[in-house]
Amino acid sequence: MPSLFKTLFAVAAALPSVLGALPTRAEGFASSTTGGGNAGAVYPKTAAELVSYLGDSSARVIYLDRTINFIGTEGTASETGCAPWGTGSKCQTAINQNNWCGNYQPNAPKVNVKYDKAGILGIKVGSNKSLIGVGSKGVIRGKGLRIVGSKNVIIQNIHITELNPQYVWGGDAITLDSTDNVWIDHVTTSLIGRQHIVLGNNACNRVTISNSKIDGTTNWSASCNNYHYWGLYFAGSNDLVTFKNNYVYRVSGRGPKVSGNTLLHAVNNFFHDVPDHAFEIDSGSVLAEGNIFQNVKYPVNSKGYQGQLFGVPTSGSPCAASLGRNCQLNGFGSSGTLGGSNTGFLSNFKGKTIASASDYNSAKSVMTSAGFGMA
Repeated sequence: MPSLFKTLFAVAAALPSVLGALPTRAEGFASSTTGGGNAGAVYPKTAAELVSYLGDSSARVIYLDRTINFIGTEGTASETGCAPWGTGSKCQTAINQNNWCGNYQPNAPKVNVKYDKAGILGIKVGSNKSLIGVGSKGVIRGKGLRIVGSKNVIIQNIHITELNPQYVWGGDAITLDSTDNVWIDHVTTSLIGRQHIVLGNNACNRVTISNSKIDGTTNWSASCNNYHYWGLYFAGSNDLVTFKNNYVYRVSGRGPKVSGNTLLHAVNNFFHDVPDHAFEIDSGSVLAEGNIFQNVKYPVNSKGYQGQLFGVPTSGSPCAASLGRNCQLNGFGSSGTLGGSNTGFLSNFKGKTIASASDYNSAKSVMTSAGFGMA
């Protein structure tokens, strides 16, 4: 479809930058998430207040109407790291976290690294929380969010940025582990050292990631080409992940990586400007439908995959028995092929809350509608 790229940008140019109010309910697996519910609104004014509201045991609806800057709040560290991908100006170097350099990159050149300590570990987020940005004001600089052992959390309309982007192990934007019912919506992540969103090895259960922008534009990367490699990593032991209406932009890998026992429904997303691979499937199962792949060299890792993938290669009819509808074809412009003809796992969708799917043309609007900055 040679005209797809021009059509996409013609449509995008006609769309307003803010398309309306924030959604109030998640689609897909995490549809029962309520976050802070009807708790009274609070507006943190300082980093300390934000940490307190997010981490305490009370149900809270937290509105972020300003930039909270954590850079420098915990000091800096100077130590010896390593350069697994070389010392060129565009290459990430690595912090020696948990002796990673010694254990996994023993032959890499040693280099000095100086990093901001606040970025290494995210803010603890307790159960029954809603964190909602106000317009385009809700920005967190220099520190991510860590949802570990918590349930019923909504993160919506915020921008997380500047987590030691020149260093691998410089920090993850959003971390989940041992969770249930987490909804990440209209979130932008940029200039991140490690993963933009990571679901850890323990069960994260029901998760919906929607309308979000994973911006891999960077001056430093493991691929040394201004495309961030560490995009999305879904590794949980018992995870149901809906990934809908997201804009995955300028990543060179892990867009997303899937492992563990993950059932991933990737629907109506826009994968754009990816010089290597989008999907990397070590294990688990992926249904990818109604997505657009524009300038994506390998929609799925060229080395193959060990998990299961149904990429709706010709017909969506195999979905009907388990999803109650046919699946949507994916669209490709100046991209490789997705393939994926495994259908046996589709029965795992039976009886679950499943996101709707539209023709892949609906994903054209994702370029402008995804990410933070909503009314």
